Amino acid sequence: MTASKIVITMGDPSGVGAEVIVKAMASLPPETRARYTVIGDRNTLQRATKSCALDLPLTEAGAVPTPGALPVLHVPVDGLPGEFGVLSPACGEASYRYIVKAVELATEGAAGSIVTAPINKAALNAAGHHFDGHTGMLAHLTGCKSSWMLLASPTLNVIHVSTHVSLKDAIERAQPDRVYETIVTGHRHFQRMGVAAPRIAVAGINPHCGEGGLFGREDDLQLVPGIERAKAEGIDVVGPVPADTVYYRAHSGAFDLVVAQYHDQGHIPIKLIAFDTAVNTSLGLPIDRCSVDHGTAFDIAGTGKANHVNMLAALEYGGKLAATRA
Repeated sequence: MTASKIVITMGDPSGVGAEVIVKAMASLPPETRARYTVIGDRNTLQRATKSCALDLPLTEAGAVPTPGALPVLHVPVDGLPGEFGVLSPACGEASYRYIVKAVELATEGAAGSIVTAPINKAALNAAGHHFDGHTGMLAHLTGCKSSWMLLASPTLNVIHVSTHVSLKDAIERAQPDRVYETIVTGHRHFQRMGVAAPRIAVAGINPHCGEGGLFGREDDLQLVPGIERAKAEGIDVVGPVPADTVYYRAHSGAFDLVVAQYHDQGHIPIKLIAFDTAVNTSLGLPIDRCSVDHGTAFDIAGTGKANHVNMLAALEYGGKLAATRA
């Protein structure tokens, strides 16, 4: 493999990951498929190809390239159910092993970026891997104490102060240092992606950002100090801005990035306007990873109905990450 190689983890073998991967690969020009390597289960990928009625040859990663074939790095896992739509600890174990292998390759410099298909959190935890999702798992595997989730789309981009925690805990976590670090992380990422002076808005916590204390002081006490610190370093950031208007303004072109304080505050608006095109990206890690922004969809897995547009968007973003890696 080379540093320009993009590795794709197959995700939960019972979900739609294999399906959206083979559909996306089949839609690409055959000569470009050699740039990618899928880490997963070869039999599952073959079943997905058959269920989608696709003519997509698979080849072993590292073997002599076969024109138009998709390289697959097979990771054996015992006990896979061999069918789609099944919640299985073995599938959770497989999901974990695929990601571990991808992290190894990226850490060694053998891959420029990782694109992940969806995992199932219940299956992952049933296998004994107690993580709240990809971002936390990747932070653990790379030894990072802090990481961030960025949802990127053509017209709206959102980075989160916190994600998979209760609303009560999320408000507590929105402290000046974390808010500042989130702003800086988003600023640096957008500079890397070619935006010289990113325009950032920080969403407030309370209605109307607390209305001068009438609806709470969290915005004044927890958000403002972090915002002012970032401003003092020359970052173009404003806020807190009421959350009921900031996303519309960003979507209309006023801001390049919105800092959301918690999971739903950031996810709801971007999934409303860019459900098929938003890409989930992990920031703050020593490696680059992005993902589709949807789940395993057990209810339609194996039917050939899964939409691969989001996977194509993730592959495009993964290519940008690989290209700017240096």
